[in-house]
Amino acid sequence: MSDTTDLTGRTALVTGATAGIGRAVALQLAARGAKVVAHGRDARRGDDLVDEITRGGGTARFVTADLTRSDDVLRLAAEAGDVDILVNNAGIYAFTSTAGTSAGSFDEHLAINTRAPFLLVGALAPGMAERGYGSIVNITSTAATSPAPVGAAYGASKAAVELLTRSWATEFGAQGVRVNGVSPGPVRTAGTTEMLGDNIDVLGQANLRGRVGEPEEIAEVVGFLVGDGSSYINGSVIVASGGERSSLPA
Repeated sequence: MSDTTDLTGRTALVTGATAGIGRAVALQLAARGAKVVAHGRDARRGDDLVDEITRGGGTARFVTADLTRSDDVLRLAAEAGDVDILVNNAGIYAFTSTAGTSAGSFDEHLAINTRAPFLLVGALAPGMAERGYGSIVNITSTAATSPAPVGAAYGASKAAVELLTRSWATEFGAQGVRVNGVSPGPVRTAGTTEMLGDNIDVLGQANLRGRVGEPEEIAEVVGFLVGDGSSYINGSVIVASGGERSSLPA
């Protein structure tokens, strides 16, 4: 029986790869044999990631790009080259009220969280389709489907990505390209810990596991979706949130 987790010979572009979920995904894919093109903004953290992967026997290189700029996103796609796997992970989040969200902040959410994945898929998926193989995974969020009093801009940007995930699966699926998503609940990263402090553990108490997720747990789901073991999964968004509690009385 073949190893459906083996990614040897495949090249993967992971955006937002220098921290949190993206870093865990990059390490996961490299450990499975993929050549990783790691995107980020911080060259030092990018070099540290590449060094960790290469010391572990893997192959990686770092490419920086400003995802708020369309020309830089397209340059990233060009520098990545012919990739077999695309993980759209990079994102920003500001949990502010609608009145407290500036036009600039709203535009930035859409530029990084929605437009950048759109442009990367537009630039890279046709090549995958021409070669007859490809796997794209978009990191969304439970905020896309669970309304909250704050964070409407973030939730809207991720809801758009979930719709795009299903649209792209329809557009490219017949040509051998699968497009899926992972919708994490609260995950403990440097960014979420800095923003929420101890409140992140309070959020974790709301799910059936009674805790927040770890980046490596989300990376495991991504690793499954990009591998051959998920060959019959296309146009799906897997929720990794620890399980929602019922609102019905016990």
